[in-house]
Amino acid sequence: MMRRVKILVSGRVQGVYFRMFAQNKAKHFGIKGCAKNLPDGRVEIIAEGVQNSVENFIKWCRRGPITARVDNVEIIELESDETLTSFEIK
Repeated sequence: MMRRVKILVSGRVQGVYFRMFAQNKAKHFGIKGCAKNLPDGRVEIIAEGVQNSVENFIKWCRRGPITARVDNVEIIELESDETLTSFEIK
């Protein structure tokens, strides 16, 4: 079963390579999507993959890389469209 979510990560998550680490973890878990910095200091991630892989990816997002400090993670469920082909940094 496929799952697609928007993950909004706040804390010290910009300027610490969060998006690059997220891209590496996404590839590890077989997740498609993208990550981008938002003007308010958060990182927005769109992640789509099999249910278990998305859950594992979300768990990683709650910790982030050692260079980051994650204060909050908001998960928004989205409709799956399975048109994504890779995980990109925007």
